[in-house]
Amino acid sequence: MNQNISYMSCFVNPIPSVSYTMQPFTIRKHHPSFFKTRAMAKQLFFNHDGAATRKLLAGVELVAKLVGVTLGPKGRNVVLQNKYGPPKIVNDGETVLKQIVLEDHLENVGVKLVRQAGAKTNDLAGDGSTTSVLLAHGLIAEGVKVIAAGMNPIQISRGIEKTSLALVSELKSMSREVEDHEIAHVAAVSAGNDPAVGKMISEALEQVGKTGVITIERGNSSDNTLQIVEGMQFDRGFLSPYFVTDRRRMVVELQNCKLLLVDKIIKNPKEMLKILDNAVKEEYPILIVAEGIEQEALAPVIRNKLKGVLKAAAIKAPAFGERKSHYLDDIAILTGGTVIRDEMGLTVEKAHKEMLGTTTKVVITKDSTLIVTDGSTQAAVKKRVLQIENLVKNTKENFQKKILNERIARLSGGIAIIQVGAQTQVEQKDKQLRIEDAVNATKAAVDEGVVVGGGCCLLRLSLKVDEIKNTLDNEEQKIGAEIFKRALSYPARQIAKNAGVNGNVVIEKVLSIDDTRYGYNAAKDQYEDLMAAGILDPSKVVRCCIEHAASVAKTFLTSDAVVIYIDEPAPRRRRRPMPDLSDPAPSSRRRPMPDLGDLAPSNRRRPMPDLGDLAPSRRRRPMPDLSDLAPSSGRRPMPSLGDLASNRRRPMPNPGMGTLGL
Repeated sequence: MNQNISYMSCFVNPIPSVSYTMQPFTIRKHHPSFFKTRAMAKQLFFNHDGAATRKLLAGVELVAKLVGVTLGPKGRNVVLQNKYGPPKIVNDGETVLKQIVLEDHLENVGVKLVRQAGAKTNDLAGDGSTTSVLLAHGLIAEGVKVIAAGMNPIQISRGIEKTSLALVSELKSMSREVEDHEIAHVAAVSAGNDPAVGKMISEALEQVGKTGVITIERGNSSDNTLQIVEGMQFDRGFLSPYFVTDRRRMVVELQNCKLLLVDKIIKNPKEMLKILDNAVKEEYPILIVAEGIEQEALAPVIRNKLKGVLKAAAIKAPAFGERKSHYLDDIAILTGGTVIRDEMGLTVEKAHKEMLGTTTKVVITKDSTLIVTDGSTQAAVKKRVLQIENLVKNTKENFQKKILNERIARLSGGIAIIQVGAQTQVEQKDKQLRIEDAVNATKAAVDEGVVVGGGCCLLRLSLKVDEIKNTLDNEEQKIGAEIFKRALSYPARQIAKNAGVNGNVVIEKVLSIDDTRYGYNAAKDQYEDLMAAGILDPSKVVRCCIEHAASVAKTFLTSDAVVIYIDEPAPRRRRRPMPDLSDPAPSSRRRPMPDLGDLAPSNRRRPMPDLGDLAPSRRRRPMPDLSDLAPSSGRRPMPSLGDLASNRRRPMPNPGMGTLGL
């Protein structure tokens, strides 16, 4: 009995244990083919006479040719078809890379290989994906030539790897810190030589600081606008991707959101039932910030969000230990909420709306959270900052001072919001991508400094390769270094090509002047001091381009076989062939049409009888003659009046009398 009750407790509406009986069951034997899983067929390509490498190289060349048109101040746009809306016209190499899928599977493998260089560079530096692809294409194209001549690909790849490490060291020596007035130049170059965008980003960093937060949104006007708001950003992402509201960017955006701040681990889903029910009734989004949330407690929140009943998200509280508690207190001061702690006698079950923090907007990615407020708590924030500053004065340890200063910067620093405006949706998307690249390039310049731009930094690094060769082990590794030297000129050659000039002439003239600041300004079509002209590139972007291009190239050159999937043809529905007219009738499913002469015997219905034979064959009896009606009728004859008077009622028959009598 107890076994039955525990078994039924897993159902939503359990059956009473009294009526529950274990029914015997049998296992049906299915056909063996039902359980067979069919693996996809694959095709093998071996590099006989370089056939596989040539196909892979063809895919790499197509990618480099496509994204190369966007490089430089005179780069063109690329039109991308959109399946469910207007086409996209973009100048961003990383966006173009995501859209490239070739029909030839072998060439498509080459596309995916070189795409890794651009994608990784964009993830780390936020810009430079086009330069990475062109540099990787140069290394691969030059490497294939020497390998086809009989060189050892392993030694060639080692030479490329050692050269890239040495070039990164040389790059650090060439780099210098970015100055305040140069930030606008860095942003303008990355935005496609747009000085207005560079000036706006420079103003934003002046107000929020070099380490401040800049976000980009779609505006409602035709012009770009800059807005500074109160807020905070920290490194904590959403606990589940089911909370995402924008699938394209994989972010959670909640407008006019409430914050539930909990300084403990939430284990029971019933603890949040009251506050979540209030959020559903009053229709406001809610963000749960807790030390931790168990899966059992998180599941109902996700389920109700997917149903559309609740607008919610959940993240872990930033930092750990005592720093976590201080972080939650800072968020509570900024949003006007209350941190729920057991030490203060507060529990999640008793939480109400007045204890929640208030924000105008919350943006959550996979690894960061941005909280924007309306500035109504500015007085409380200033008071909190003064308290922390007093703690800094009374603290002697440098580590504790550093943490306290971070809290001050977090509370006092604002958030810059750039609203992108345009006349049409197509133009707005292009401008938004350009501004995103400009912001990322500016942050990269602040992190690691700047070098001379226009592809001239890579040309100057190529002059260092001859010195690097002396440190390599053998001649084949030196050939790998020579390959790198040739590949470093590919980006500058493409910039010159897009500007309508001969790339070889530009490279020769730039290298003829022994001045690292000297180069070709493609925007003005003249040779000048690029540092003074504001043509700067972030050192971080150049470093990532060199490292990731070398990584992809050495992997490509050491490959000697390719395995790809074979496309199986779509199953066709077989139509039953038309039967031949000469075939006998039994081969057809439908019965043949009978001959008119044979129709009556083969018909299911009875034949029409002759009128003379109709009476004997009918179920109903024939009409009798009137003279024979009385004797043959089942009814008794009507008695006479004399008999009726003498004996009105018949006697009841005796069961043993046999024949009835009076």
